[in-house]
Amino acid sequence: MNFFSLCFQSSDYEPSLPVTEKSNPLTRDIDRASPSGIVGMLEACDAQMFQRETGTNYQRLFDDQVVTTLTEVAKRVELILKDPQDSLVVLSGCGTSGRLAFFISRFNEALKQLNRTLVYSYIIAGGDRVLFIGVSCGLSAPFVAGQLDFCLQHPEVYTPVLLGFNPTHQARDEPIPGCTFTFRSVAQRLQELAQRRKAFLINPAVGPEAISGSSRMKGGSATKIVLEVVFLLYINKGIAASKKTSCLLHSGILQHMREYERAVEMTYQHREGIAALVEAAGRSLQNEGGVCYLGWGPMAFLGLMDASECNPTFGAGERKKRWRGFIRGGYKDLNNNEGPLSSLGPDFCIAHEDFLHQVLPSLTDRDTVLLIYTQSDDLHEVVNLGRKVREKTSNIHAVHHRTDSVEALLNKLCIFDTFWQWELSTKLVLNAVSTGAHILKGKIYRNHMIDLQVTNSKLYRRAARLLQKLSGQAETECEGALLKAIYRADKLTEEITSCDITAHTQVARSAKKVVPLALVSLLTGCSLKQVESPLAPSVCECVRARGNGPCDYKALWVLNRTIQVSATSTSTISSNACAV
Repeated sequence: MNFFSLCFQSSDYEPSLPVTEKSNPLTRDIDRASPSGIVGMLEACDAQMFQRETGTNYQRLFDDQVVTTLTEVAKRVELILKDPQDSLVVLSGCGTSGRLAFFISRFNEALKQLNRTLVYSYIIAGGDRVLFIGVSCGLSAPFVAGQLDFCLQHPEVYTPVLLGFNPTHQARDEPIPGCTFTFRSVAQRLQELAQRRKAFLINPAVGPEAISGSSRMKGGSATKIVLEVVFLLYINKGIAASKKTSCLLHSGILQHMREYERAVEMTYQHREGIAALVEAAGRSLQNEGGVCYLGWGPMAFLGLMDASECNPTFGAGERKKRWRGFIRGGYKDLNNNEGPLSSLGPDFCIAHEDFLHQVLPSLTDRDTVLLIYTQSDDLHEVVNLGRKVREKTSNIHAVHHRTDSVEALLNKLCIFDTFWQWELSTKLVLNAVSTGAHILKGKIYRNHMIDLQVTNSKLYRRAARLLQKLSGQAETECEGALLKAIYRADKLTEEITSCDITAHTQVARSAKKVVPLALVSLLTGCSLKQVESPLAPSVCECVRARGNGPCDYKALWVLNRTIQVSATSTSTISSNACAV
């Protein structure tokens, strides 16, 4: 086992940070890697989900205690499926966790095929018996903590389950506005009840993210795996827990997890093809083009989810051409509770018809289009749409899933088994493409998100830590620079400093390039007005100059101007040119 794959488990490695916020030693130099190198690093990080070390500080996915807890949760699901009247399985989360909660609630479609009562929901609804599953990868979301607290106060109705990927003692311990509890206190109460099987805590460590804090990646994948191995026990082939011993259920869960592990391995067998997609999408971003996912069925939702995460993760929203996802039938196929949201603006128009009217007319070779489909979709329709795209751009690619086995084609259950793994594979590929392309665009320094949006207290703290780590300056100086960038003020007034973090993050929601501006200002000692100049040095230039020893940062202004002038006479594009 690679030493760097294990060293995050040492108590000496970034000791003040929870696992989900640590930087991953495997990807320290991902910002300088080639597309193939980027995919190789992502592969190594995803493999950490399934590591089976013993004697470490953290529980892992295959640990006996984790699998035993999944078995107990599976039994509760089976009880609800046997007697579904006035009962629900509710999935809840924020951000990626919330999107996955919505996505996984599609198990209702499988129940419908089996003529069973629908029991899955992604919002809290009334009922006499509810298995509530709150998902928060970092054990940090106040939204989930509040719901779990409510469940703990009403044990006669709710059985709470908490799913995340940090130890309980690393759960967020900041006060929640308007509440008397923190996420950590809720998790500790739940942990105590879990000993009596009155609640359940599922929190294996899957290792730091490839891009520090980007829990949409491994955190999202592990969430999908854990929930699906529980639900599949009763959907797949109609298995009934009451007819099986705990030992057999335990073995069934392990078998499903091994199948997901195999799906990850098989996905990265196509690493060169994934790298080609990364390179194509990266080239589009470098040339100020856009990237579009055109999907069919459930795979299309994975495209929508990945595209929606690019703005908060990489600050991708300021571009004229954005990273967008489209699903064949729009909101009809999405089947969300709120119904059509197209009236909220063009970014909420998600049907293929919207793509044809809004995007296709202005499509050029600078843009990348990725078709996402399976053998179950209307291939004639896929081909027709592909031809229309090809008339506008040659930069069209596809992620296609099919089974070559004749037996599998005849056996619907086999296809049903495979479908969930296809989804995981699609998620891994799309995460690699969007992450890799933004790395090539220059949105990452080492393995840190430089242009993250500071929209909540967790991200505010992360931004302040990042400024301190990269600038080497004191905590107070770094937080001051962060506030100046948020408020676009060279001097902090008492009105600003007297506000709490919630107020700061509200203002930061509409601010652009907060962290890059703060960091360059810290490193150069220049005003925000100077830093916002087109001739200002980039974040990467400043930080790398600092890493090389003493540097006259203002000399970088001259260097940057020289680069911009000379760029007018050459068409060469650096694969990892700094953009922030």
